[in-house]
Parts: sequence; structure tokens; C-alpha cells
Amino acid sequence: MTKSEAVILIREGITPYDQPQHWADLGCGTGLFTEALAELLPAQSHIIAVDVNQQYLPDQMGNQVTVQFQKADFVATDIAAASLDGILMANALHFVKDKKALIQKLEQQIIDSARFLIIEYDHSTPNQWEPYPLPFAAMEKLFHQLGYQKIEKIGERQSLYGGKMFAAVISKN
Repeated sequence: MTKSEAVILIREGITPYDQPQHWADLGCGTGLFTEALAELLPAQSHIIAVDVNQQYLPDQMGNQVTVQFQKADFVATDIAAASLDGILMANALHFVKDKKALIQKLEQQIIDSARFLIIEYDHSTPNQWEPYPLPFAAMEKLFHQLGYQKIEKIGERQSLYGGKMFAAVISKN
């Protein structure tokens, strides 16, 4: 996937505010979706990019958005962030066994109007690359159980590995 394809996939999940925003990209990998997010956020925004493997991301991306990398397992470790406007998880939740506990933990670091931006594969069969898959219907049910009112699929595309990927934006109101 290219950066422009990633931007198209998540574009509808970013509200175009004039004020800088503070986001976390959990399970950022090489930073493809970090870059896409930086293209869409207003100038002077900040992204904390977290991955279990060391990544070498630029300190600034996109529209003068600063990026801070944190090497950590975002499930086992608290991320160094508070008052987040949003949390991006691109192909990361399928590695998390107890998704409910993780989301409840992350809720402590977001503001009331914050949103989750989730990219996942839309199938339910586990494999070595996706041990705990999260198809859209299961994700929708999970977030509804946690009190989220707005759960919207904002994009879809074919996966190189077969099947489809989806992007969803989730918020309490």
C-alpha cells in the first residue's frame, strides 16, 4: 500500500480542525499510516508512534506534524501520552487477545471527544500473522459493549493477502 492509498483509506476519520491535535499510532510499524495521519492533521499537531520493534521515523512529517517514536509493547506498557484526540491502530488489534481490556486502558488517555481510527482485515479466521482477527461486525459489537455510539466504516480496499481491509472511525458521540 502506498502513502496516498493509506491517506484515502483514513481521510474520512480525521475531522479537519484548525487547532493542533495530539494522536497516538499504536503498532506503527514502518510508519506508513503515521505518515498518512500526518498528512491529514493540522499544522503543529503531534503523533506518538509506538511499536514493539525499533523504528526510525522522521521527527516531522506531513503538515509540520511532529512525531515522537516510543519503543514499547502498547498492550503491556502505558504509552507516554495523555489527553489524546485520537488513537490510530492500523493492523494492530489483531495481535491483541484481550481487546476489551486494552480499549478500557486506552480510554484513560483520551479526551471525551476522542476517536479511535481502526484499520483491520475483515475476516475471522486466525493465522500466524493475525492470531486474534477482528472483522468489522465483531469490532462493532465490542465497541458498542463499551459504550461507543458512533462506529462507522469509512473505507475498504482489497488486501494483497486476499480478502478485504476496512477502516473504521469510532467515538462515544
